[in-house]
Amino acid sequence: MKRILVANRGEIACRIIRAAKGLGIETIAVYSDADADSLHCEMADITVRIGAAPAAQSYLNVDAVLEAGLQHGAQGVHPGYGFLSENTAFARAAEKNGIAWIGPTPETIEDMGDKHRARSIAESCGVPVLPGSRAFLPGESVELIVQEAARVGFPLLVKAAGGGGGIGMKLVDDPSALVAAVASTQSQALKTFNDASVYLERYVPRARHIEVQVFGYGDGSVVHLFERECSVQRRFQKIIEESPAPNLPTQVLEKMFAAAVSLSAGQRYRGAGTVEFILDASTDEFFFLEMNTRIQVEHGVTEATTGWDLVQSQILLAAGQLQPISQSAISRTGAAVECRVYAENPQKNFLPSPGPLERYAFPAALDGLRVDTGVRQGDSITPFYDPMIAKIITSGMNRSVALERMQEVLRMTEITGIRHNIDFLLQVLQHPQFVAGMVDTHFVERERQMLLSAPAPTPASGAPLARTVA
Repeated sequence: MKRILVANRGEIACRIIRAAKGLGIETIAVYSDADADSLHCEMADITVRIGAAPAAQSYLNVDAVLEAGLQHGAQGVHPGYGFLSENTAFARAAEKNGIAWIGPTPETIEDMGDKHRARSIAESCGVPVLPGSRAFLPGESVELIVQEAARVGFPLLVKAAGGGGGIGMKLVDDPSALVAAVASTQSQALKTFNDASVYLERYVPRARHIEVQVFGYGDGSVVHLFERECSVQRRFQKIIEESPAPNLPTQVLEKMFAAAVSLSAGQRYRGAGTVEFILDASTDEFFFLEMNTRIQVEHGVTEATTGWDLVQSQILLAAGQLQPISQSAISRTGAAVECRVYAENPQKNFLPSPGPLERYAFPAALDGLRVDTGVRQGDSITPFYDPMIAKIITSGMNRSVALERMQEVLRMTEITGIRHNIDFLLQVLQHPQFVAGMVDTHFVERERQMLLSAPAPTPASGAPLARTVA
């Protein structure tokens, strides 16, 4: 494999390009009008315009993205995450045209992309699932939905079958709100995922969000690369992730690893994937949530603690050049934490805050620091895409060291011209419950008032800053 198409933008496109360069592979970057001068285009060997700024007219345009690869001799395509990363039509079209899909098979993407079907598959593999209903389409009997809800039990979630990434979910505590919640979720699901089907699932009030990184070789052999804690969330979307997950009994983790591997092996999974679980913080029981058939935003914490380069491994597997490794050969050292730095206003319900990065600098050459970003000083965060500015990853010999380094980095980071969430992240990192490793998915909502107060100023260490971060 000498040239691959990078079917994405921003920091994940830069991450893929760096991995490919390390393997001596050329890259083709695609860009919209909003990204003509972007960092990922600067880094790539070949660039191709694919349309106007709105994602539907560019990064979600299967024909335009595929044509960019065909025109320039792509032998493989890496979709990153988001956009077309779990689009079966794109994966099938690429393979039909002789371009290797750097990811699982289209059939696996399809099975796991339907969250209701994925539940059934997980259950057949012996993976525990929460009580749930069948899928419902608009126009179905209200009486039947009410009956199913009574069987599932309240509180419950109304979930889009084609959803993901925290989108397409509504919590229902009161049975009187059920019918309206089903209708509104169906409407959102149709607009967002082109699939109006929804299902009901029992809600766990004190839940932790734990996920297991897996890697499969496509022949039924699968290994895991341990777990990540992802419970710090706003609007069902992750903000801080870490590995190892604190305060989890070894026997629970071992069962979780076995469940993730069993599901992935049953799918003859190919490449990097993540099996996500809900863990009841009051009982330590865990239940299947979903499987993401792509690289995760938070893959860096796994790389920092295992030494694996997951993206290079994906590429090498697709090229037929990756030798299988046994589970016993995989180990984890120390701890790592990731903070997602967003252009958003936490004081206004985390509303996106697009605009120019007038000043953009991170501390340079600190031990255990990694910054993944797709922008430079002088670039703008546009309103067309996710408002992430960067992912900061710090690691150390243990959790305390990794968290101390993260606080130091955040305090030294300089971002001006837009609103951002760094002060909010600092408040989370200093909160007694987070420090003790005792958070759940309602932590941000429950502690909102404290987390939105300004952190106490801390003198900077005087370490040099790096303006250009790639």
